Amino acid sequence: MTDVATATELAVCRSVTVVHGRGAATVTALDEVDFSITGAERVGLVGRSGSGKTTLLHVLGGLVAPTRGQVLLGGEPLSSLDAAARGQARARTVAYVFQGANLLPTFTAFENIAFAAHVSTLRDGREPAAGEQQALDPVELLELVGLGAKLEALPSELSGGEAQRVAIARALAQRPALMLCDEPTGQLDSDTGSRVLDLIDALHARLGFALVIATHDPEVAARADRIVTLEDGHIAGDEELET
Repeated sequence: MTDVATATELAVCRSVTVVHGRGAATVTALDEVDFSITGAERVGLVGRSGSGKTTLLHVLGGLVAPTRGQVLLGGEPLSSLDAAARGQARARTVAYVFQGANLLPTFTAFENIAFAAHVSTLRDGREPAAGEQQALDPVELLELVGLGAKLEALPSELSGGEAQRVAIARALAQRPALMLCDEPTGQLDSDTGSRVLDLIDALHARLGFALVIATHDPEVAARADRIVTLEDGHIAGDEELET
C-alpha cells in the first residue's frame, strides 16, 4: 500500500465566522477564526460543549459554509466553487469519523467500505491518474483494522469498537489527505476507546494523512502534535506539544 500524499495547508480558515439563526435566536458558533492544518500533522481540538469544535470540523471539511471569511480546501477557495465542485474537493481531500459508526445497517462490513469507495470515486468525477493514490481495497482495509474475519458481518453483529473500526476503514477507503474525527471514542468504554485511538495513531503513522480530532478528553488530545482550544467560538489557545 502506498502512502497517502501529503500537502502543505490542506485546510485553511481565514477570519471565519459562522452564525446560526436570526434575531433573538442568533448564535455565533465561530467568530473570526484563523486555523490551518498542514502535512501529516495531528491536531487535538478541545473545548467545552458549544465551544465550536464540531462547527470548525464541518467548516474545514466543506460541509458548512461560513457566514463570513474564507475556507480553502486542498488549496481551493470553497466560496468560488459551485456545489458539485465543492463535493469533488471534499472527495479528493477529506474523510470523516463521527462519534457513532453510522454504518449502513443492511450492508456487511465489506459492503459499507466498498460503497464509500465507490461514492468517493463518483463525487470526484474521475478515476485517479497514473501515479496518484488508488482506491484502497476493502479487504485490505478490514485486515488493516484487525477485522479481516468480519467481512460478511452486519453492523448488528459487531461490537461498538468493531463498528467504529469499520467506520475508520470506510473513511480510509476515500483516500483522504485529511481525516476529521468528531469524538470518535465518545460512545465507547475507556478500554475499547483506547484501542481505537491506538489504531488511528498506527494508521496515521503508516499512511501519512493529516488528522484533526475533536474531543473533551485531555488524554485523547495529548496524543496529538498540537492542541487547539476553542472557547465560545474563538481560538483561545494553540499549543505545539513536545514529541
